[in-house]
Amino acid sequence: MSTRRLLAIRDARVYLIGQTFSMLGDSALWLAMGIWVKTMTGSNGAAGLVFFFFTAPTLLAPVAGLIVDRVRRRPLLMVTNACAGAVLLLLMVHGRGQVWLVYLVMALYGLAYTLLGSGQSALLTVLVPGDLLPDANGALRTVQESLRLIAPLAGAGLFVLVGAHVVAIMDAATFAVPVLCLAVLRLLEPRPQPSGGRWRAEVLAGFRYLAETPVLRQLVIAGACMLTVFGFSETIVFAIVGQGLHRPPAFVGVLIAIQGAGAVLGGPTAAPLIRRIGESWLVGVAMLVAAVGAALCIPPLLPVVIVGVTLLGMAIPWLVVAFMTLLQRRTPAELQGRAYAAADALVTTPQTISIALGAALIGVAGYRTLLAVMAVVTVGAAGYLLSRPDQRRAPAAEPVPAPAER
Repeated sequence: MSTRRLLAIRDARVYLIGQTFSMLGDSALWLAMGIWVKTMTGSNGAAGLVFFFFTAPTLLAPVAGLIVDRVRRRPLLMVTNACAGAVLLLLMVHGRGQVWLVYLVMALYGLAYTLLGSGQSALLTVLVPGDLLPDANGALRTVQESLRLIAPLAGAGLFVLVGAHVVAIMDAATFAVPVLCLAVLRLLEPRPQPSGGRWRAEVLAGFRYLAETPVLRQLVIAGACMLTVFGFSETIVFAIVGQGLHRPPAFVGVLIAIQGAGAVLGGPTAAPLIRRIGESWLVGVAMLVAAVGAALCIPPLLPVVIVGVTLLGMAIPWLVVAFMTLLQRRTPAELQGRAYAAADALVTTPQTISIALGAALIGVAGYRTLLAVMAVVTVGAAGYLLSRPDQRRAPAAEPVPAPAER
């Protein structure tokens, strides 16, 4: 019934179509670019730098959040999607001498992605009623997880079949669709009013708001604690396949596909679960399910590992959709961009550190020990969140006012 109500909103339908094409381009490009750089240079390190340049602009997330809160979101998203057409600069790359252009494009792409994340979240809060935010977030997450099953492999396959230049042209074309969809929205956005505060205070306002709002502060703390160890999984999956299951490295792709299938199953159930138990409780439940999934990956038994990986996949959309919805509902309109950027920075930075930490520790502690640590720490994060009195109260129907910017 709620999904039907969501799709009955004309602007919501148009927006979801546009975002589907935008995410398709995001998912298909980065792997193809890594393969291309590896082909041109023969260097694993050079190929790995593709992902580095794509993720490095996330350091500018607080500034991106401020931009989102100081301009109309729809025109900003239209311009940002149009600028993502800079991917066509890749047509000038013909050999290893132009690899720097690939890195430049991926950095611009990452900067656009940083702006789009805050802007899309903020725009969604005015496109749909508050009670349909879980459905909208769940739909977007389900689409994203579905595309992750096919788009990277499709991008790599197209690279082999038709070459990187054609992939770049096709990727640029995918950004024309969200621009068109945003252009035909009937939404009327009021012009944001400048606060008159100091630039530094405005940039940090999202962090300050999270710190001063107990429900969101506790949510971010729990999420950061979980992701401090869950980055281990990026390295652990190879050890599970090789040391535990004694399968070839290519079998990693099978486990990733199984996890993706679990995420696709979990996505549509996120909104109904939010209505039944609330956002905070769903985050806690998702953490407990993820902890069980990590523990089930310890035994070297393929059926058990498959169940564990599926549970991990199901927990991801529950966690993300509930987290996003609570953040959107409890944040004033004028802080939506900065609060999103602050929360994103606070939970993804520990994850990035834990990826490197997991790579360093796995040879010393072994993957089973790291999986056990993941399970224990995640249970602790869930226990902390679910034991907070603020989380047990129903969230306010309307966001609380923003604190005065200093």
